[in-house]
Amino acid sequence: MSNEEAPMSRMQIIVIGSALLAFAAAPALAEGIEVTGAWSRATVRGASVGVGYMTIDNETGATDTFTGAASDRADRAEIHESREQDGVMTMRAVPKGVEIKAGKRLELKPGGYHVMLIGLKSALLPGETVHVTLHFAKAGDVGADLQVEGFGAQGPANPPAATKPAAKEKR
Repeated sequence: MSNEEAPMSRMQIIVIGSALLAFAAAPALAEGIEVTGAWSRATVRGASVGVGYMTIDNETGATDTFTGAASDRADRAEIHESREQDGVMTMRAVPKGVEIKAGKRLELKPGGYHVMLIGLKSALLPGETVHVTLHFAKAGDVGADLQVEGFGAQGPANPPAATKPAAKEKR
């Protein structure tokens, strides 16, 4: 039997398995777009909407636009922005997306930009993970897993380790 036909040794299997686990635990990254700290809040049974928050860093060297999202857990997903105007909190869809300049950061967080999951197919339960696909004009699609936190959560229970500083994207 030649070396090409030899079965993998236990060490090779361990090394390959470890590499796959490390890759799975890494932040979502495609073409210089890095997504970290993705999370959501639990919803009650029968709720039709949910929300996704995260940090998106653009390290591509060029401006890109976050144009939308999709999830198999909802009929559709849209970028929305919440803001206070004249003492009243408002929310609106952002159909043209949000531009993220090269080297900048966009934070999707309560009271600001977020991904709105519309037409939920089932409740979002604490402890589960909801996969979303983020769409970018230049970088293409980037996957992210929202960690579902408890009702009323204001952030992820286990925030990610700090990443290199990047300036916040202005609204």
